Order: sequence, then structure tokens, then C-alpha cells
Amino acid sequence: MIATLIALVLTALAAPAIISWLGRRGFYLLAAAPAAAMVGVIVEWPRAGGSPRLESIHWVPALHMDIDLRMDTLSAIMSILVLGVGALVLCYCAEYFDNDDSPSGPRIRRRVAGFGAQMVAFTGAMFGLVVSDNMIVLYIFWEATTVLSFLLVGFYAQRATSRRAATQALLVTTAGGLAMLAGIVILGERAGSYLLSDVIANPPTGTAVTVAVVLVLIGALSKSAIVPFHFWLPGAMAAPTPVSAYLHAAAMVKAGIFLVARLAPGFGDLMAWQISVVGLGMLTMVLGGWRSLREFDLKLILAFGTVSQLGFLMVLVGTGDANVALAGVAMLVAHALFKASLFMVVGVIDHSTGTRDVRKLARLGSTAPSLAVIAAVASASMAGLPITLGFVGKEAALTSLLDVDGFDGWQGPVSTAVVVFGSILTMAYTTRFLWGAFGRKVRREPSAAVARMHHPSVAFIAPAGILAALGVAAGFVAGPLGSLFEPYAETLPTNGHELEHLALWHGFTLPLLLTVIVIVGGVGTFVVLRRRRRRLGFHTPPLGNADRIYDAVLRGADTVSLALTRVTQRGSLPLTQGVIMVTTIVVPTVALLIGARNRLDLNGFDSFAQVVIGGIMIAAAIATTVLRNRLAAALVVGVTGYGCGMIFAFYGAPDLALTQFLVETLTLVIFVLVLRKLPAEAEARHSTGFKPLRALIGLAFGALLVVIGLYAAGARTTTPVADDLPKAAYELGNGANAVNVLLVDIRAWDTLGEVSVLLVAATGVASMVFRHRRFGAAPRVADAARFHGADPDAVDDMPTARTTWLRGSELRDPRHRSMVLEATTRLIFPTMVVASIYFFFAGHNAPGGGFAGGLTMGMALVLRYLAGGRYELGEAIPVDAGRILGLGLALSVGTALASVFAGAPALSSATIELTLPVLGDIKLVTALFFDLGVYLIVVGLVLDVLRSLGARLDIEETSTTAGRASAGADATGMGARP
Repeated sequence: MIATLIALVLTALAAPAIISWLGRRGFYLLAAAPAAAMVGVIVEWPRAGGSPRLESIHWVPALHMDIDLRMDTLSAIMSILVLGVGALVLCYCAEYFDNDDSPSGPRIRRRVAGFGAQMVAFTGAMFGLVVSDNMIVLYIFWEATTVLSFLLVGFYAQRATSRRAATQALLVTTAGGLAMLAGIVILGERAGSYLLSDVIANPPTGTAVTVAVVLVLIGALSKSAIVPFHFWLPGAMAAPTPVSAYLHAAAMVKAGIFLVARLAPGFGDLMAWQISVVGLGMLTMVLGGWRSLREFDLKLILAFGTVSQLGFLMVLVGTGDANVALAGVAMLVAHALFKASLFMVVGVIDHSTGTRDVRKLARLGSTAPSLAVIAAVASASMAGLPITLGFVGKEAALTSLLDVDGFDGWQGPVSTAVVVFGSILTMAYTTRFLWGAFGRKVRREPSAAVARMHHPSVAFIAPAGILAALGVAAGFVAGPLGSLFEPYAETLPTNGHELEHLALWHGFTLPLLLTVIVIVGGVGTFVVLRRRRRRLGFHTPPLGNADRIYDAVLRGADTVSLALTRVTQRGSLPLTQGVIMVTTIVVPTVALLIGARNRLDLNGFDSFAQVVIGGIMIAAAIATTVLRNRLAAALVVGVTGYGCGMIFAFYGAPDLALTQFLVETLTLVIFVLVLRKLPAEAEARHSTGFKPLRALIGLAFGALLVVIGLYAAGARTTTPVADDLPKAAYELGNGANAVNVLLVDIRAWDTLGEVSVLLVAATGVASMVFRHRRFGAAPRVADAARFHGADPDAVDDMPTARTTWLRGSELRDPRHRSMVLEATTRLIFPTMVVASIYFFFAGHNAPGGGFAGGLTMGMALVLRYLAGGRYELGEAIPVDAGRILGLGLALSVGTALASVFAGAPALSSATIELTLPVLGDIKLVTALFFDLGVYLIVVGLVLDVLRSLGARLDIEETSTTAGRASAGADATGMGARP
């Protein structure tokens, strides 16, 4: 299982390169990974059907987040569906997307390459979800499918409908996922274990557990589009058809069904469970079938039909009876086969005719008979007609539901009646689908769309044909299949009845009579609605428009947020800061007054130098509040930062002092770059009088922080853990620099979170500056020719063909050049690069590390930019900053995962002893690779900031200056006319 996950992840990473190399045919190569994984699951099936196969990797044991995987019968069934259908859909993609030899081929190929990677990644996430035994890990895979679904549904990002559909699906399923996370935490804490197998084997009880189960069910119901969350699924039909055939037929929407089936043995007897799962499932089955009969788009007919079928499945797997659950598993497999096949058929129709509207399709059955046969076979299984697996599952469902005796004997008859009525609607919309897509419709000639269609290739319709054929073949081997499914059914109670076996023929029974009623009633419903649609008012939604309710909820949330921020966020910095400070004052003060307080141990200062530095910092902070010149204020603020670094140094913390000095210097550079776009002087204050309230809040805030610091410092009653850090750093992290070992080993999780925040910050800054395109390297000297004639700083003699130092400086206006700075840069830049590398390698045992080394390299880039301008920045590092950031994060995360795959907790380090020529014996700590990721992220951050706030703003300023000069020239010319 772990090997399968790794293979799928690697395939997803390689997918863009494969499709860029092979074009659309690369999808066949991508399909090999899930196909091979499916074969592996089938080979292991006997073991999965008996005792479950377990695999585990230590990840974060303290947070109950070990990667515990479990392959039992239910997981094996879902894995085969996820992997097998996924492989066929990838093959289908090879024919679905447009020919990449067209004029727009390169652009299409780039988009399709990303699509392929997302599809394979989704397959991996879905596989991880169904084999996860740890509930926290299951939730992580659950949310991964949500994010990937958002990307796949929004594939046509240029279309407003696609963006709305993707956002709607994301919001609905994420909201349900958050509720589910809360339920998982409560359930895990009450059960004393986060393993699903443990929770189901020994289910906890109590009101809190009932609440937790309901919260988990909210996530399951939202994922599987059960009322009231059903509306997102039809909207998601804006996605490409392969997405609908996979996510919305065999994979993502089955996640909620799977989770309910997994929890049913432990909690299926709860009243809240029966009401929410069975009750809402029946309502969904009827509502979805009714809505399906109203649509004219073939894809929407199937979409609402899917909603109906998901409700049916929820009833079966949620009833909590062994026989009903066995029928539910059979229907789960049947639905994946026939619905994925039918979605593929719709995709072929749309691709070949250019329409999915049943009013524009006539005589397609005679024009494309093979496609019609495939659709008819798959539709027969959807309608539950004999010899198909759908018929076997539906017969088993009707038989077992009649024997359910919950709710004083009412549950069985009521459930059976609702299922029969829902099945009549299913038969009706199945007939309408076939008639709408392939019927003659009283026409002697094909419709215009059908007449000009291009016939699909065999490879295009083969995946749909394979799935449809499997749906029929499975009906003939229902007995052997049932014996494979029964180990799951045996985990539920039989309620006094023997466990029935799946069979294609049970004789003339009451369920068979009900099937005849369903067939006759469904065809009759179709005929009546076709002829008297308007007269019956069938165009009116039965329970209102869910999309409008969704929009109303979003508008309500906007209204509430605007009303709230109108009071708390009025655009006034003093008000916002005052709210924060007052909150910070009140809450800790109350805690100090009502809580126990330890004795204060006051120590004013350790040396007179600290008093001097502290006084300077206080004076600088006060001066900042009265200075009107923005640059002067920024420089004075920097004094407080440098003073803090000096205090670190006096306390014997050279590593902290070095980092503080570097960060403060870089911050000042960023301040200066931003201040170029602002007036030199701040706006004059409207009121210069003394404000007692503000002064009181400021003094109270400062005094409270001092008091809290004193109490916190004196709160220790035992020896602080910091005393053991130097020894732990050497023994556990094999390093003498406790600060660096703490960052990259002992507390590496914190560091990973912090560098992720740095990456987000860099992306945010660039997104505000680059409004249209995010990525791209800084311009180089060779790019200056594109701007020549429009850039007044450009010179006639382009230095593109000469090898010179600081080539970019030759493109600057001589008035803006500093020969002293250029000469200094020539001397200092190589030294700073060497110092950066030294800090990086020496940081494990001496002051430095990846963060300090990256900041030093960043300062070297700042120097090159200040000396040579934006073109020199491109010459210094001609690489896209986004790639450096991504590589750094990938390296840090990869180091964390490497230890997991080695059988140790995440971010564990190891020491490798090597003997190298010249260098001799050396010890290489694997935390160095994590630190290298930190180094690259810091360098990428500085480069991105310089590119955004430096080079980009330079270009905008140059364009503005050129525009003004051009306008001035035009005005002068006009004024010279007689």
C-alpha cells in the first residue's frame, strides 16, 4: 500500500514531463501506474478478504498521526474501483482532449499536462483515503481530494461557470470536512484511539459521541452530495467529462458512502444515525430522480441521476443490517461501472456532435450504433434490468429491506416503498436518457448536429465499452462476487436473519414483482411526462432552487462580515491598533487578577551597556512616533532592531544576534524599496493635541507586557529544559550549535511551518505587484533590446555581447550610477557569497545555518541590485524565484518524508560517516538537507521581493516616465503648428 502511494505520487510528479514529451498519448503511460496497482490489490485479495493486511509508518506519534494503512474487504473493493476506473479514464483522456498538433497545441499541451498530474494525484489521494486506518491521516487525504477536485472542476478557468462550480464544490465540501475534523477529534479522544478499526471494534458511547458521529456524518453527506448538500454535484458538471466520469461517478462522491459503510458496524444503531443517513438518503433518492427528469442536458440528467443513486447507496450502507449492506456493496460496484461508462458516452457525444442537448440530437443511434449499444448496456444496469449487476444489487436490496424491522416494524416497509418509488424515477430518467441521446424522435433524417458529427475512434469508446461489459459480466458471476463481499457484511448484525447470498436468479419472488412494477411504472412515467410536461407543471422545482439558497447564504455572510468590519475595521489604524491592544490588556489582566501569582524575582540589568542600549532603543521608538519623514522614521525603527541584536550579543547568543542584524538590514532595504512609491513626508496630522486615552492604552499595554514577562520568567519551579539543550543538541542532533540543531532537528516542525509562511508571504507580495502574471525571472541585459527606444535609461551601445562585471550598470542613467558602490560591490559580493556558504555549512557547530546563510546571500543580491539595477539582478541569478522557493520547500518536505519511508518519525535525522579524498573523515548529518531547503527558501524570498518591489516597480516607473515624455513631446509638437 505504501509502495502504491509512492508510485502514484512519483507518477503525478512525472506527468507534466511525460505529457509534454508524448502529447496526449502520454495518458496511456500514466494509466499504467493505477492499472498495475489494481493488479496488486487483486493479487492480494484473498489476504484482504481474510485477515486485513496492515502497514504502518511512524510520522508524528505525539499527535496520533502515524501513517496506519489497512487493507480489508471494503478497502479492497474501493481500491479496485478507484484504481481500475482511474486507469480507464486516463486512457479515455488520450482521445478526449483536442489534437495537440493544432496551432494552439503547445498551450493546450501545457494545460493538459497539469490536468494529467492532477488526475493521477487525485487517484493517489483517493487510494490513501480508502486504505487509511488512522482517522487524522484519512482526513488529510479527504481534504487532498477536495483541493484536487477544485483544480479539476475548474480546468476551464476562463469560463465563469467553471470557476463558480469549482468554488461552490470547494466551499460545500470543505465546510463539511471541517465539521468532520471536529467529530474525528471528539471521537478519537473518547475512544482513546484514532484508529478506525479500534473505534469500530470498541465503539464509545455517550452524548458527546453522538455529537461526534453527527459531525462526521456532515462531512460524509456533503462529500456524497446528499440533501441538503446535493446542489454542488450538478454544478460540477462544468468540469471536463473525464472528471465527471471519475470523480463524480466512481471516486470522490463515493468517499462519503465509504465512510458511512466503514462506521456503520459501530454506530449504525444510533437514532441520530438512522435519521440523518437513512432519512436524508431516501429524500435524496427521490429528489435527485425527480430533478433528473426535468433536464435537457445529457450530462445533467446523469448528474441528478447520480445524486439519486448516491441517496440509494446511503440508505443501503447506512441501515446497519448485514444483508442490506451486502446489497449496498453490490450496488456500489455496479454504480461505479455503469455511471462512469455513461459519462464517457456523453463525452463522446459532446466531442463528436458538439452538443449534449437532447432537443438537438435525433437518430444518433442509427448513425453511431456501437455507441448506442454501449449506452444501452450501461443504462440497463442503471435501471436494474435483468442479467446486470445493477439488477442483482437492486433485487438483493429489495429482499433485505423488506426484512428490516426497525422503528417498530415500520422501517422495512417504508424504506422499501421509497426505494421502489425512487427506482421508478430511475427507470424513467434512464429511458429519457436513451431516448434523448439516440432516439429517432419522429424524424426521417438525423438532426443537424448528428449529420455533421465526426465518428469517434475505437480507442475513444473502448473504455466506456469495457466498463459496460463488466457490469453485465459481473451479473453472471454474482455468486462468487458475493462471497468476496461477504466478509464486510459479516461485520454487521443480521438481526435474526441468515446472511443471504448474491445471485442472478432467486425465482419468482416479491422483489421480482416489484422489479416488474418498477419497469412498467418507469416507462409509463416517461411517456406521460413526455406528452404532458407543461400541463403537469413539471418545469417548476419541487423544493425550491438550492443554488439560490446557496447564493443567499453567501450574500448573508458578506452582509454580516461587512457589518462587523464596518465597526471593527473602519480603515483607521489607531482604532484597529487600539482594539488589539485593549483586548491584549483586558484578557491577561483578568487572568492575573483571578489566578495564582508566583513571587517576582527582579533583576534590573547585568551590565551598564544593556542600560545604554535599552535607553537608545526607547529613544528611537519615541522618535519614530514624531518623525514625519518616512525614510527617517524607517531608519530610526531599524535602531530598535539593531539594539535588540546587541542585547542578544551581550547575553552570549551570537547566532541570534547575527540573524537579527541580517533580518533588520534586509527589512530596511524592503522599507526603502516600498517608500519609493510613497511621498517623502507623511500627511499632516489634523489634530496635534495630546490624546490621554491613546497615551493610557499605550502605557498600559507596555506595562502589562513587562509584568507578564516578569511573571513568566519567575513561573518556573523546576530546572528549565533549556539547560539540557546543548547536551541534547550534541547527543541527538550531532551538533554543537544548539540554536541551529533546535531549528533543523529538535523543533524542525516549527521551522517547516515558518518557512512555509515565508513562501506564502513571498507569493502574496508578488501577487500584489504582478497583477497579471506571477512567475518569471528578473530581466537580463539581453532582454534590454526589447525595451530599447522606450527606456530612457537605455544606451545605444548594448553590453550584451561583452563579458563585463556588473553588466547591468551600463544600462543605467549615468546620473544614477555610483562608481564607489560599483567598486565596492566588485570587492564585497564574492566575499559575501563565500560567507553565505560558510554560514550554511558551519551552522551545525558554529554560529550560522541555513537561515543566516540565506540572508547573507540575499544581502549579496541586494548589493548587486543597488549597484547595477534590475538588469544586474537578472545577471546575478537568472532563475525564476518561484522555482527556487518551490525547490527549497520540496527539499525540506522531502527530507521529512525520507525519514518516514525509512521507518522513523518525520524529520528524524541520521549521521552518515564518510571518508573522502583530501577532506578525510567527515560526518554528514541528514538535517543538512533540511537546512539547505531553508537556505533556498530564504534566497528565493529575497530574490522574489527584489524582483517584485525592485525590478517590477523600476519597470513601471520607467514606463510612466516614458509616457510622460511622449505626452510632453506631443504637446510641444501641437503647440508648434501655425
